[in-house]
Amino acid sequence: MTNPANNQVLPALIRVHPRLLFIFALLAFFSAASFAKEAVPIAADEKVEQRLISISEELRCLVCQNESLAGSHAELAQDLRHEIREQIKQGKSNEDIMTFMVSRYGDFVRYRPPLKATTLLLWFGPGLALVVGIAVLLTYLRRRNTRLTDVALTPEEQRKVDALLQADGSKNKAQS
Repeated sequence: MTNPANNQVLPALIRVHPRLLFIFALLAFFSAASFAKEAVPIAADEKVEQRLISISEELRCLVCQNESLAGSHAELAQDLRHEIREQIKQGKSNEDIMTFMVSRYGDFVRYRPPLKATTLLLWFGPGLALVVGIAVLLTYLRRRNTRLTDVALTPEEQRKVDALLQADGSKNKAQS
């Protein structure tokens, strides 16, 4: 059996100790700061960082796939940005860095892969899939329409339908 006095402990505590409740709320709010991570330092040379951003915006994150390397927060994206930064510091050109990334990860890593035999599917695959999907849909709809034909009822079936409709009509009149 429960004691009604036990159910009133929390409201009584709130009324008696509002300062204690306020302190608990502050502790809960500020404890979230303990889970924060330290900000990643930006490169000491701002020109290096600008080149890094311009190059990484042209590259696709291999984890996210629909996000640029510059905007991705995946660990692999961070590693690749670090690799690009190191190559910039070594004095490599943007083209050298792009060539390195493509040789390592393939043309898919580029947001705008070059048009060549190995990338035709990347360029025309989505349009081809759309055309094939529309063709399949139209074929299905045409076949469905030819299969649907009006079938005449036999006189006996027509009498059954009429009887059912009259019975249903009399029920509706009786209910209203």
